Amino acid sequence: MLGEGGAGGSPGASAAAPVQLIDGQGRAITDLRISVTDRCNLRCVYCLPARGARFLAPGRLLSFGEIARLAAVAVGLGIRKLRLTGGEPLVRADLDRLVARLCAIPGVADVPLTTNGVLLAGQAEALYAAGARRLNISLDAVEAGAFQRMTRAPALRAVLVGIAAARRAGFRDIKLNMIPIRGQNEDQILPLARWAVDEGLHLRFIEYMPFGANPWSPEQMLSAKEVHRRLGEAFSLGPGRRASPSSPAVDHQVLGTGAYLGFIPSMTAPFCPNCSRLRLTADGRLRPCLHADTEIDVAAALRAGAPPERLRGLLRLAAASKPPGRVLAAPGKPPQQRRFMASVGG
Repeated sequence: MLGEGGAGGSPGASAAAPVQLIDGQGRAITDLRISVTDRCNLRCVYCLPARGARFLAPGRLLSFGEIARLAAVAVGLGIRKLRLTGGEPLVRADLDRLVARLCAIPGVADVPLTTNGVLLAGQAEALYAAGARRLNISLDAVEAGAFQRMTRAPALRAVLVGIAAARRAGFRDIKLNMIPIRGQNEDQILPLARWAVDEGLHLRFIEYMPFGANPWSPEQMLSAKEVHRRLGEAFSLGPGRRASPSSPAVDHQVLGTGAYLGFIPSMTAPFCPNCSRLRLTADGRLRPCLHADTEIDVAAALRAGAPPERLRGLLRLAAASKPPGRVLAAPGKPPQQRRFMASVGG
């Protein structure tokens, strides 16, 4: 039976179950990315339209109890990491209560969060007390005007205050994610890198991908190699390494500092051959691949009181449904995804 968790909680220390989710390519599935909401308090140009996005009615969101029940079954099949995403997860009330519940599941190694940081200052202490230890924070500019162009909101100060609050709360593993887009925020690559290095933070650059109806074009994408070249003119970078074989990022220490700059070549060298992820959307669909619209409905099973064996079957089906690699629409063709990124979970 799941516990509620408590202040000072940490991921369950019991021995992890052997990995039982193996897809058709022999990849072990050990990560479940859980979207708790499709709503967001920003409108980033690569994620949501400026207006007109339709969000789920609250009653269609999985409850914390439903999420925790599926997560416990997933961990029993060898899932190790339960990442909370959105939309923006911090707009979901009492998120620390869900963090505590997930951290209390025996065998969970990690419950990190991906956030835009706008609401982090008011929640960092509670999240840390609940057991969260790692944060990924989207930050596409370190100058107010550029930040507002990218996010369509004057919220840079709130994000910076949130990062400082998270560090005071005890978070030591904070990664910043930037998506550089030619003609939009490429002038922020060096200023953001200099700021992150001065702060001793780990900044990663993600190649801009086409997704849903975002206004992507090949000319807008700055490759990881190009960004690396620009940064190499300003910093001395150590050799690249991956934190694990399934990590999408190649990280380089900035020599002479404790900071790292990383690169995620999502377009030029996608990490599909080592992908270890499933996604759970906020309305309860297991999505085997970010870039394919295949979805397995687990909400109906959860709400019908399905036994654990039924949930295990759906998780196995999702793993078996993972394609060998993604398929992207050709330029000018309709997108492969019906959803916006915010409704899938980043």
